[in-house]
Amino acid sequence: MTHLPQIIQDLALILVVAAVVSLIFKKLKQPVVLGYLVAGMLVGPHQPYFPSVIDHAGISIWAEIGVIFLLFAIGLEFSFRKLMSVGASAGITAVFQISVMVFLGFVAGQVSGWDWMSSLFLGAVISISSTTILVKTFDELGLKGRRFVSLVVGILIFEDLAAVLMMVLLSTLAISREFQGIQLIEQFSRLIFFLCLWFMVGVFVLPNLVKRIRFLLNPEATVIVSLGLCFLMVVLATKAGFSPALGAFIMGSLLAETSEGERIEHVTRSVKDLFSAIFFVSVGMLIDPLVLVDHWELVLLFSLVVVLGKVFSVTFGSLISGQNLKTSIQTGLSLAQIGEFSYIIAGLGLSLKVTNELLYPLAVAISIVTAFITPYMVKGADGIYSVLEKFMPVKVRKALDSYSLLPTSGSMTTRREYLKNFSLKMLLNTVIIIAIFLSISQGVRPWLQEKMGGEVLRVSFGISVTLFLSAPFFWALVFSKVEGYSFSMIWKNRGARSSILFLSLFRIVWGVILLVALITQFIPQFFYAVLVLLAVTICMFLFYSVLEKLYGSIESRFLINLHRKGIEEKEQQLKKAQDTEMPPLAPWDAHLVEFEVPQDANYVGSPLESLSIREKYGVTIALIRRGGRRITAPGRNEMLMPLDHIFVIGTDEQLLKFKKFLDFEKALVDISGVNRDYSLEQYLVTEKSPFVGKTIRLSGLREATKGIVVGIERQGKRILNPDSALIIETGDLLWIVGDRRLIRTLEL
Repeated sequence: MTHLPQIIQDLALILVVAAVVSLIFKKLKQPVVLGYLVAGMLVGPHQPYFPSVIDHAGISIWAEIGVIFLLFAIGLEFSFRKLMSVGASAGITAVFQISVMVFLGFVAGQVSGWDWMSSLFLGAVISISSTTILVKTFDELGLKGRRFVSLVVGILIFEDLAAVLMMVLLSTLAISREFQGIQLIEQFSRLIFFLCLWFMVGVFVLPNLVKRIRFLLNPEATVIVSLGLCFLMVVLATKAGFSPALGAFIMGSLLAETSEGERIEHVTRSVKDLFSAIFFVSVGMLIDPLVLVDHWELVLLFSLVVVLGKVFSVTFGSLISGQNLKTSIQTGLSLAQIGEFSYIIAGLGLSLKVTNELLYPLAVAISIVTAFITPYMVKGADGIYSVLEKFMPVKVRKALDSYSLLPTSGSMTTRREYLKNFSLKMLLNTVIIIAIFLSISQGVRPWLQEKMGGEVLRVSFGISVTLFLSAPFFWALVFSKVEGYSFSMIWKNRGARSSILFLSLFRIVWGVILLVALITQFIPQFFYAVLVLLAVTICMFLFYSVLEKLYGSIESRFLINLHRKGIEEKEQQLKKAQDTEMPPLAPWDAHLVEFEVPQDANYVGSPLESLSIREKYGVTIALIRRGGRRITAPGRNEMLMPLDHIFVIGTDEQLLKFKKFLDFEKALVDISGVNRDYSLEQYLVTEKSPFVGKTIRLSGLREATKGIVVGIERQGKRILNPDSALIIETGDLLWIVGDRRLIRTLEL
């Protein structure tokens, strides 16, 4: 009789039970992830009624592979472009929420008598919300396109990244068993360095590689190539001292930037689903139901901490980031649960044997409780806001709606973006220079000591190669400009002058410090090091134009690769700008959303005037994108054609009514990923403004901004979709949909 390995029998048991339970959970309209956890409890060692898994070591290996695939899939959905486009509001909210929840979790653990390490892991576990549960909830409730949904998605993106970082830091902390601030800062700095390095190398290499082999990539080859790259990065991350999960996440996010990102996500989904199911079943096997029954007080306590803590922290974080009260409450009630990353973080603590054995089953129990109430909380958000609106004083509500930590004036926004881009450029060039130095000193220099005789010759060759390779990036660090922002344009903004002077001096000082540190590693003698420094400085000025041209070509190639996917999708008219955050229009609940006109709609070919869209639904069509053509502020005689992409501004209620008119089954998507140059901006009319005393129609704003005025704030009043005959007055705050850079030049 043929012997069947035990691991195959265990897999058969796991998959059969998981299949049956998952079908039951789908029938009950509950998250399938919870079904896998229940299946794990059924085949685990803590129940005597069903056959249980025997080869636990083999299943653990499969589960570890499942974590790799799960993080790889999350990376494919992540995308660095999404992270850059979701906006500061989502980032501020996510950071505030995570900080509050980690603190509350730590306090709750201490109150429950846990040690500090278990308490810290508990805080990390309850700080991350569930992407899977929320996406499913929004789909079932038909909430796509609502303003708060875009904010929620943006926060989830930041939370996913924060979860990966916390896993790395917690692993380091668990191994050392001491809270050493300097060591954590060093580890965090090393993590940021490698993230930036892998990101830049990946953007340079992967898009070109994928483009060259694209014609060879059938579904089978796509799976093999993508998974091969995934496991290669897993090995590299492990060699660098990081977790395999981090490597899988990074490679997924890099592949997401290529033109084949969606295809890779599609063809690897089945493999990911298989191994992820095994992972979650293996998680469920660790849960002892009797433990949950015996510790129901902790389940209730921690569930209350999650719900109340997340509702408060997310709502307050949204408010201080500039969102209005309604959006903040909707966002806070949506994110009050934990999910996939919580299991992974809890499993990390369990595998390292540094946490209380109750953490894992309690995390699952909290997830079940919070996942069950999530749809009801999301559904009841509007009603809760209506109740608060009735009892809250008008002045308090207006103050909450208008408060923001973010600058709102055009000049402040321009300065903030300039500083952000400037800092990012300095960081990336510094990382490249350090990476070149480490490659030569750690890799090439030992080889030179074996192959090349003479200390002077070895040092001269090593430092020459290092300086030659890093010269363009030193030039960029000290002299380059931020793309899209000329020095004279920023200098005209008086409030930004001090910042510009400081950064100009700082970049020079930083460049010199970095160069001196690099030289002295090769030449410790002070006199010779100074001579080399002077020689390098002279060469930098002599070859200024050459270095400028060389760096320009490198930067251009990097940006082309970074945006290649978006460019190709736009050319093919397949761009979908989901899961990105739009900047808010104003304290009222108006925002910009994209619709696609169905092919067989009965209003196709009808002039906008005959449709009376503004009169019936209160919305304004700000832009029509027809193939490669953009029709800004379409006139009354313009017609809607099949597959037109129309960008509409209005409140949630108005947009939902318009959606029913357009096509009830068509999904709404946010426009921010489609074209970040076309956005909602604000402009404060001053006494010196050339538009004062003119009507909107005759002011020239439409031509100057290639846009349309969609809102005005005047003396505490709000005017949405103002009449074109309205006269512009001093002190008006105009909200304009148009070319972002053109609008911001109005401030200068």
